[in-house]
Order: sequence, then structure tokens, then C-alpha cells
Amino acid sequence: MTEFLQQLVNGLALGAVYALIALGYTMVYGVLRFINFAHSEVFMAGAFAGYFLARLIPTGSVVGGLLVLAGAMLICALLGVLIEKLAYRPLRGRSTLTALITAIGVSLLLQNLGQRIFGPNPRSFPVLFPLHYFHLGGVVLSSAQLILFAVTAVLLLGLRHVVMKTRIGTAMRALSFNPVAASLVGINNDRVISFTFALGSALAAAGGILYASSYPSIDPLMGTLPGLKAFVAAVLGGIGNIPGAALGGVVLGLVETLVVALGGSTYRDAVAFAVLILILLFRPNGLLGRLQTEKV
Repeated sequence: MTEFLQQLVNGLALGAVYALIALGYTMVYGVLRFINFAHSEVFMAGAFAGYFLARLIPTGSVVGGLLVLAGAMLICALLGVLIEKLAYRPLRGRSTLTALITAIGVSLLLQNLGQRIFGPNPRSFPVLFPLHYFHLGGVVLSSAQLILFAVTAVLLLGLRHVVMKTRIGTAMRALSFNPVAASLVGINNDRVISFTFALGSALAAAGGILYASSYPSIDPLMGTLPGLKAFVAAVLGGIGNIPGAALGGVVLGLVETLVVALGGSTYRDAVAFAVLILILLFRPNGLLGRLQTEKV
């Protein structure tokens, strides 16, 4: 029982990271109806931004760690806006396939730029927050996991507030429902789309920092596998559905950890794609998604 509870905690921690990345996928899809596969490289950029900011900001305290986290989120928000403006905005109105190919191209470009700028070798990620261990019965909780849970909860609540309670959030929902009607009532679609990319990229950066704090080794290709799994999580929860993306991330993290606990560590990566196949076969609209009819 104790081992099961320990794996549950580990699965929730991993799922929280997947959820933060998946939110970026689902927000962009909800507004533009395409998958931004370059999002996984923004996750990588967030980890490297934290790595270099930690050299400038004293870390090892909660305040220092949060300052590094906020700085990395800001840098990646600007990166997301830049990607949208240079790569995706000129293609707006083109076919979905064109945007998809461009997203893959941007992903490969960022991977190669990362190897060129940072080098291909892994780097040890610094300790941003104080590290302590708490024993609750036979379950061990680390301070890194507690901070991960707390930061994820705050970001999810903040995101919900922005989307549901603010004018820019109302504009995002209007644009997602009908871009033409949104522009006719005075909404600046370009500004809303840029804000969506900035918000999603900031969440990816937070995921990169928290992931690197738990698995302290970073490299320019580190975003590929977590990014793909987060995409699976977004589909699992219902692509375009923000609560669904969070739920999908948690479920996928728990399933992956359970597979490892049962002795199937060799298959921990394959299980995510098995989940994707099953969800597409039996519930293609996801756990919380709604079936939509589109005219073609």
C-alpha cells in the first residue's frame, strides 16, 4: 500500500508537468485550430532560460527560485509571440496542412539552434529551491514535488481566472467560437492570438523549469518526448478544452508511473502512444471534449 501511494505521488508530479505543457497545445488549438509542434522546444527553451538566469539570480531559496521561474516564463512568452508573428501569422488563412508542416519546421529549427547555441551535451540543472524530504508514514515527499504541486495549482487557477473573468479571456473565447464575428465586434484578433501564444509559452516554460528541477539534466532535445506526451495528454482530455488538458496530463502521468511500478519501465514511453491510439479509436473527442460537426 505504501509503495502504491508513493507511485501515486510520483505520478501526480509527472502529470502536473504534462498538464502545464498540454495547456499550451490546447489553447493554441482552441484559437487557431492547429497543433503547434514547436511548443515542445519552448519547453526546452524555458529550462535553458532558467539555467542561465540561475547564474544571475541567487538561488537555493523560495524567492530566488520563483524569480528564476518568473524570468524564464517571461522570456518564453516573448519567444512564443516571436514564433507566432514570424512563422504562423503570414500563413493565417492557408490550409491546416501548411500550418502543421510549418510547425514541424519551426520545431526542428529550434532544436538545431539549441544544439548550435548551447551545445549537444547535457548540462546539470542547478538547484533552484531548498531541497528537503518529508516522511508521511512510508511515503516520501520532496520539497521539489510540493513546490511543483503548488506552482501548478496557482498557474491553473490563474489561467482559469484569465480565460473566464477578464476581457482578454472573453476575447479568446469569442475568437475560438467565431473569428470573423469576433473581428466584426471590434476584437483585435492578432493581439488575442499573440497573447494566447505568450500565455501558452509561459506555461511551457514553467513546465520546463519544474521538470528540470525534478530531473536535473537538460539538453536541446529534452523537449521532444515530454512534448509528444503532453500532446497525447491534450488529446486524451479533449483537445481545445483547458480543464481536459489538465486532467489528461494527470491521467497520463499516473498511467505511466503505474506501468513502471508494475515492472514495465521498458514500455513507459510506449504506453503514452498506446493511450493515444485507444482514445482516438473509442473516444476521439477526449474525456471532457465535445463532439463537434464541421462543414468541409
